[in-house]
Amino acid sequence: MITAFNGFKITPIHERDAWNICDFCVANADRLKLYFPKTLEQNLNPTLSQLFVEKMVKQFENKETFLFTLKHTETRELAGLVYIKELDWTIKQGEFAYCIGYPFEGQGLMSGAINQLSQHAFTSLGLETLQIIAHKDNLPSVKVALKNDFKWIKTLANEYTPIGKSPLDMELYELNKQNTR
Repeated sequence: MITAFNGFKITPIHERDAWNICDFCVANADRLKLYFPKTLEQNLNPTLSQLFVEKMVKQFENKETFLFTLKHTETRELAGLVYIKELDWTIKQGEFAYCIGYPFEGQGLMSGAINQLSQHAFTSLGLETLQIIAHKDNLPSVKVALKNDFKWIKTLANEYTPIGKSPLDMELYELNKQNTR
């Protein structure tokens, strides 16, 4: 376990997470299809989820991508997923990507998780810059960035192309280790 807060715990992806991740993705498919299509397609059934988890555990061990689960401490229900991805160890930079399940939205859980994982990324992983890339209309995601003192840097033109749709401009937010409280 990395940390716990408000009755929830953040843990690195684990081999036994496949069923929970499959259930989470299927239950939240409408929410994941726009910004997490690859995660969704890799977790549509338990067999795919097991392969996904095995791959993500390897990537975690190899420091290529870090995937964390956010679970209710007592029920162990999976509330959300948080990636630290696009890691550049030369400049010590990584990007957050996160999603929360329908039953847990609007409770400040993802803001709390990003707060805890930002501290972890700076102190334990040795990163110095963290990024969040969000669409301006994805207000909950923008709110998570701002609530955690990420600063708006610029608009990234045609940064992300959803499946079957036109490219979207995305907003880049950054948090630097030296600017944290």
